[in-house]
Amino acid sequence: MTVFLSTLTPKFYVALTGTSSLISGLIFIFEWWYFRKYGMSFIEQVSVSHLRPLIGGAENASSAQATFSAASGENEMNRQNLSECKVWRNPLNLFRGAEYNRYTWVTGKEPLTYYDMNLSAQDHQSFFTCETDSLRLSDTVMQKAWRERNPQARIKAAYQALELNNDCATAYILLAEEEATTILEAEKYFKQALRAGETVYKKSQHTSSQIPHHEAQLRRDTNVLVYVKRRLAMCARKLGRIKEAAKMMRDLMKEFPVLSVLNIHENLLETLLELQAYADVQAVLAKYDDISLPKSAAICYTAALLKARAVSDRFSPETASRRGLSTAEINAVEAIHRAVEFNPHVPKYLLEMKSLILPPEHILKRGDSEAVAYAFFHLQHWKRIEGALNLLHCTWEGTFRMIPYPLEKGHLFYPYPSCTETADRELLPTFHDVSVYPQKDLPFFIHFTAGLCSFTAMLALLTHQFPELMVIFAKAFFGTLLSPLSFLMEKIERFMPSSLWHQLTQI
Repeated sequence: MTVFLSTLTPKFYVALTGTSSLISGLIFIFEWWYFRKYGMSFIEQVSVSHLRPLIGGAENASSAQATFSAASGENEMNRQNLSECKVWRNPLNLFRGAEYNRYTWVTGKEPLTYYDMNLSAQDHQSFFTCETDSLRLSDTVMQKAWRERNPQARIKAAYQALELNNDCATAYILLAEEEATTILEAEKYFKQALRAGETVYKKSQHTSSQIPHHEAQLRRDTNVLVYVKRRLAMCARKLGRIKEAAKMMRDLMKEFPVLSVLNIHENLLETLLELQAYADVQAVLAKYDDISLPKSAAICYTAALLKARAVSDRFSPETASRRGLSTAEINAVEAIHRAVEFNPHVPKYLLEMKSLILPPEHILKRGDSEAVAYAFFHLQHWKRIEGALNLLHCTWEGTFRMIPYPLEKGHLFYPYPSCTETADRELLPTFHDVSVYPQKDLPFFIHFTAGLCSFTAMLALLTHQFPELMVIFAKAFFGTLLSPLSFLMEKIERFMPSSLWHQLTQI
């Protein structure tokens, strides 16, 4: 072994250290990229997935029983996580043709993910189809259109449906959503859909309930009418007819109170904030910010905004630290803490610490997708109230002192769900840096590969600069490392006959 080490040249050590540095650097870069994209270490994942079953393959019955119990508990937790990570339709979702597609034309980026659009396709099939569609050719065509992946094929199918029936409301809806390139065009299509939808809805109301599938058809026609009226109200809001939009939303909520699950009140909240009708906003919050109803970032942060409005113009951190907080200021800070606990991602967007993107068509409550959707529409309302963002900036991080272990125990809400990051990565485009809460520590293998890369790079540099000296160090290091093996070989040679040793080496 000593003879072999003495034959190695400095060039060999330079090549060895350089190659080691390159390989470890590539592993480190891949580990970092995988962690940024998927939130976990690739080496750790492979170890857990493939090595652990091999190591723990032979277990006794008691450990198997323990594993079964743990698996049952894990399955129960997974079911809880699935319920926590329910994906909701974005109440303020944009128009594909007039807004999302225009963004794509300008930037060349796709603002919607395939997963998000697939959820929308499922929603459309659920809202706009029923068992009786096969009785009408136009509805049969539209039933196929909602399943089409190609936008041009969907638009073509909508025109085919209109040729068969000029009063096909769902065909007008599809054209308004996907073909119209401006909000004005979309509004024209929706008005045509409204006329057609009201006619069909009235017919369904007066149809005998004894007819098969009557309830399904009435439910579908109701969904069409509510959807069209809501989108018309959103068109009016986008075109600056704010009071008209607010009236349309109020009328819709009165006409169909059982459809509160559609969260039309969130559209109304945003419209009333634009009107600066803060008393009306408070009245809506009093009705919907209830313990029995599911919360949302819009409800929690709007409640915080109204309480901040009462004190924000006079708030000063220096003054507050000297005299303490007043009752109104305490209420405002508590409301901000409540909102931040519900969705901790929102403040960075409101304070413009993170850049905004177009909101997705579906959101995950308490997730980054909901934060993007809320801030996209409500940032202007926070800016309009003097000092509101300053108060938020001074107080929002104090929330985390009350919930040191947010995944285990919350303060005012349930523990923060651990599944939000995975769902948000499915909903948000790849060019967006998904916000993660709580922040994850870097995995051990990233630290390890970074240290290995740095160490081998330093060795390569030293070997290149001082080859003779590094060769001496390398020989001394390997000589010391292999000295126990050399000592063992000497002992074996001493006690073993030389003829036997010669025969073994010949084998």
